[in-house]
Amino acid sequence: MSIIPSFFTGSRSNVFDPFSSEIWDPFQGLSSFISNLPESSRETASIANARIDWKETPEAHVFKADLPGLKKEEVKVEVEEGRVLQISGERSRENEEKNEKWHRVERSSGKFLRRFRLPENAKMEEVKAAMENGVLTVTVPKAEEKKPAVKAIDISG
Repeated sequence: MSIIPSFFTGSRSNVFDPFSSEIWDPFQGLSSFISNLPESSRETASIANARIDWKETPEAHVFKADLPGLKKEEVKVEVEEGRVLQISGERSRENEEKNEKWHRVERSSGKFLRRFRLPENAKMEEVKAAMENGVLTVTVPKAEEKKPAVKAIDISG
């Protein structure tokens, strides 16, 4: 009896067999599953497609998003109450012409939205954003850390 249900594994008999040449791929069939979804559901699947890196430097928090094919007018960068940075946008679907035949559609279309809660040292009023070659860079400067004042005390005696 298999530990993993047969609809995941196909013919594999034991997932823990170290000598098995078969490798179970948990994402096998996922792309065909998504392509069989209705059009509206496929577009919502693109929400998770906006890949964003967040790094912290001594001076700022820097976000980089790969948004190939989008113009800066199609992307929104917003700051919300509670130190929340929101990056959103929409990639329009290409129009189909009657005399065209599509063989494959892999590029995602639809809306995307990502939100990040920033730490207290973020200067939310000084956020800057720039778009170059399909890469959005959002820079959120950091407030200087106030170092506690150290006062030397003379020792009497």
